[in-house]
Amino acid sequence: MSLHKEIKLEDEVCASLSVQGWHYAEGDAQAYDRARALFPADVLAWVQATQPQAWEALSKNHGVAAEAALLDRIRKQLDDRGTLDVLRHGVEMLGLRQPLSLAQFRPALAMNKEILAKYAANRLRVVRQVRYSLHNENAIDLVLFLNGLPVATVELKSDFTQSVGDAVDQYRFDRNPRPKGQSAAEPLLEFPRGALVHFAVSNSEVCMTTRLQGGTTTFLPFNRGYDGAAGNPPTPPAPLPKIEGREAGGHRTAYLWEQVWARESWLEIIGRYLVAKRDSKKQMTSIIFPRYHQLDATRQLMAAVLAEGAGGKYLVQHSAGSGKTNSIAWSAHFLADLHDVAHKKLFDTVLVVSDRNVLDAQLQEAIFDFERTSGVVASITGDSASKSGELAQALSGGKKIVVCTIQTFPFALEAVQKLAATEGKRFAVIADEAHSSQTGAAASSLKAVLSAEELKELADGGEIGTEDVLAVKMATRANDAGITYVAFTATPKAKTLELFGRRPHPELPAGPDNLPAPFHVYSMRQAIEEGFILDVLKNYTPYKLAFKLAHQGKALDERDVERSAALKSLIRWVKLHPYNISQKVQVVVEHYRENVSPLLDGEAKAMVVVGSRVEAVRWKLAIEKYIKAQGYGIGTLVAFSGEVNDAESGGEPFTENSKLLNPGLRGRDIREAFATEEYRILLVANKFQTGFDQPLLCGMYVDKRLAGIQAVQTLSRLNRAYPGKDTTYVLDFVNTCPRIPLPSRTMACHISA
Repeated sequence: MSLHKEIKLEDEVCASLSVQGWHYAEGDAQAYDRARALFPADVLAWVQATQPQAWEALSKNHGVAAEAALLDRIRKQLDDRGTLDVLRHGVEMLGLRQPLSLAQFRPALAMNKEILAKYAANRLRVVRQVRYSLHNENAIDLVLFLNGLPVATVELKSDFTQSVGDAVDQYRFDRNPRPKGQSAAEPLLEFPRGALVHFAVSNSEVCMTTRLQGGTTTFLPFNRGYDGAAGNPPTPPAPLPKIEGREAGGHRTAYLWEQVWARESWLEIIGRYLVAKRDSKKQMTSIIFPRYHQLDATRQLMAAVLAEGAGGKYLVQHSAGSGKTNSIAWSAHFLADLHDVAHKKLFDTVLVVSDRNVLDAQLQEAIFDFERTSGVVASITGDSASKSGELAQALSGGKKIVVCTIQTFPFALEAVQKLAATEGKRFAVIADEAHSSQTGAAASSLKAVLSAEELKELADGGEIGTEDVLAVKMATRANDAGITYVAFTATPKAKTLELFGRRPHPELPAGPDNLPAPFHVYSMRQAIEEGFILDVLKNYTPYKLAFKLAHQGKALDERDVERSAALKSLIRWVKLHPYNISQKVQVVVEHYRENVSPLLDGEAKAMVVVGSRVEAVRWKLAIEKYIKAQGYGIGTLVAFSGEVNDAESGGEPFTENSKLLNPGLRGRDIREAFATEEYRILLVANKFQTGFDQPLLCGMYVDKRLAGIQAVQTLSRLNRAYPGKDTTYVLDFVNTCPRIPLPSRTMACHISA
């Protein structure tokens, strides 16, 4: 029964692709070349149709052996350079004046008729039940080819008796590129010389990987999401053409073959989205394939910008774990190359503000991978000249993309606004989540957009984000017609939603049924359910609750308290009611030693969040005193901005670099130092509560009032995934957190004192 259902699903997928212009015929599998892992007929048809002079030269040089010479050369180049590089940049052959292209992708400026004719000539083919090996008769359900080169494999499972997990297991255990005891690897399956991506597909879910590694292969979900959660909605996204054999209602995964594998879409993904990651020796280590929400968000963004022209505002609310670095890199690259219907470039320059150290290098790497062109990305660092001079040179020097930090962002944004107003230039501004301390005029200008609590924290060394800078700058210029703003954030503030959000009915005034909403959402709930981040509220424990349970003699009721394991581990410490910092320190250190430290094979770290810089200084001195007295080998750091004067702790002002506080820092950045084995606990005051990624963080101790967005941002420091990380602990001395239903985690968690 299951085989019948699986064959029927194969029939339907192939029929759908055939309707969309893919080549498909019964018996195609017999024409597959197992040794070379190619579909020779399509290789020859592509070369003969698009490069007849090159084929004529090959035939003249090799005679009847021309076909074999060509296929052998392609196989050798695939082995040496990988499938992606060969598809994008072709192969060189003796006797040919220029490389032989093996695919044609649509250029950003689609005006060259010869290139467009080659693009139309691309041959996409789906072949079913491909027996791929010279060593066995294993058959893969579907293989997708582009001009005879394999680009994807697919294992299908029917939900009637199997699941997508069975397809994943089939890849892991029956589709090993290097099976034990086999003399040679499988060219179709081995990275990077085989298929670019491998899909595990059922009627309801899709997973994918770009590198098969036997039982250790990691598959990622490739699902659309359903009502803010994981999975797929029960019906196809749009009316579809009649295809014989399709069951009523369609499959939840029909978007894969009817949208993602649609001809234009699939060629764009291979040509523009896939990014090869390389090591210091330029060897390919991985290929990045977009997750569904990344593909959807960037495509929707480009379509909206094209339709609306310059001057729009777009809020992309993507949770931690969404891969924002890649999404921003794709968005920047695509916006920089965007042309309107009149073939006019839409933007002179794309400005990206981000404190992600990898973003600048990633943009450079990705664009070079696409175009073999360097020097189109400029990073404003201030190293070689003044930042203003660097910026002016970049904006006038034809740089496609300019990357700056939040410290430079206010000046950069002002310069862009001025150029747009005076010279009619058009810019796209992509604002990533970034945070920095601000003083003087920069800080005073924020009063109009920050709450009283935020201003209080800013005065005590707190940080501001790109959202705040944008709010200030945009408030001073009501009409930035030449500037398109795209804000990426996991937890937008109310002011950000007001500035960037889109009302369902823009022609009507805002109201309860017409509130501004993000342009695109990948929710925290979906990220948690898909395994990209952890649910830190599972083991969230208010100290008051633990104290009450211990002192009233209540037995833990598993039905009422789902977090019992976390609570039980606290009971021995709650009798130390923390009237002062030293008692809290004892609770923190002992809880860390017993519950957090053993996690991740002893590598787990913790963060202590305190209410002010003075408290941070006192906590640090107290925790060091306790650790020393107990003889524990636990390294600690404290992080805050500026100077702190606290006569009770010492006569001299304290800074992060004070020898009394962080004697082992030795000029290192705190992020860098905390990442080493030397340090386990980090105390923070109005710093690193946002935008700080340390996946080894498994414990958090909160001694500060948190509410709304700030609560989500702070607790989210724990949610980064890491191999073997499945448990986190939060012990809160100040707040109480009611049980929060998952759907509300798509926006905010309200924690009240």
